[in-house]
Amino acid sequence: MGQWDVFLSPYKQAVDELKIKLKGMRSQFGIQGNTSPIEFVTGRVKPLASIYDKSLEKGIPFEPSERLAEEMQDIAGLRIMCQFVDDITTVTNLIRQRDDLRVVEEIDYIAHKKPSGYRSYHLIVAYPVETINGKREVLAEIQIRTLAMNFWASIEHSLNYKYKGVFPEEIKNRLQSAAEAAFRLDEEMSSIRSEIQEAQAYFSEVKEATNPTIPTKKEKE
Repeated sequence: MGQWDVFLSPYKQAVDELKIKLKGMRSQFGIQGNTSPIEFVTGRVKPLASIYDKSLEKGIPFEPSERLAEEMQDIAGLRIMCQFVDDITTVTNLIRQRDDLRVVEEIDYIAHKKPSGYRSYHLIVAYPVETINGKREVLAEIQIRTLAMNFWASIEHSLNYKYKGVFPEEIKNRLQSAAEAAFRLDEEMSSIRSEIQEAQAYFSEVKEATNPTIPTKKEKE
């Protein structure tokens, strides 16, 4: 196993464990008969190519080190998608209350969007993982955003690679306009939140009621 495999192993463990725990939060709402503020959860460990690019950007030597672990806070990354903007606050509060991790930094890109139009709520958390060499605390970034924010961010991310961060003025302006349109959509959906959730609950009930029960082998006999 190479140096990078050893260095990244706790991050992979952190992502796997946090995904299970965050998805568990979503399931608990359903078990209690409540609408979950979490739509779905994804996670990843930053690829080496991306670590290399960011190390150049930050002026950090591209090598496994404590400095890299401290200054590159998003090697382990998770995203929580929500239906409504208000759900982001709910999820953030739930994470703050957990005693199996520690929130070390919060960045509100919703109230204070980036010049590009990017919106999301970022939490940097310290998460302890148990390894064969003892407990190791690693930093992870949790991004909490709506589905509309995530759609925009995914497109912007792809274009950013194409243009190496230097967008043509027309593309830049259109992206900013699209970001505002996405946020207006979020605001409109929030204004009819109760109607949407009632419709979703009704749809689930109807679907469940009309779903045929598959007989067991014993019942067939």
